[in-house]
Amino acid sequence: MNLQQYFPVLLFIIVATLIGFALIGAGALLGPNRPDDQKLSPYECGFEAFDDARMQFDVRYYLVAILFILFDLEIAFLFPWAIAYGTVGLVGFWTVMVFLLVLTVGFIYEWKKGALDWD
Repeated sequence: MNLQQYFPVLLFIIVATLIGFALIGAGALLGPNRPDDQKLSPYECGFEAFDDARMQFDVRYYLVAILFILFDLEIAFLFPWAIAYGTVGLVGFWTVMVFLLVLTVGFIYEWKKGALDWD
């Protein structure tokens, strides 16, 4: 195997990297930069973004975020099942029904425990 065969791939990587840096640089130079109090205020994280790193913070945000990722990934498992629904038969159907039952019971448990309440 000859290394000259990989030259187009290397050239593609170099050109893509240069274009990426050029676009980032153009955005930094030409884009508007007008920060104000509203743009710098806490948005999703629930605490000041530019403050002491050792401050206390509300853990409920992270709990909701972890629960979202957990349920999002579990729902992502349903897509392959939906695609192969015709070939998995009744065993596949009931397997997914048990999976959804466990998912629903877990969701109801979290709801009853107040994990989704923001107060």
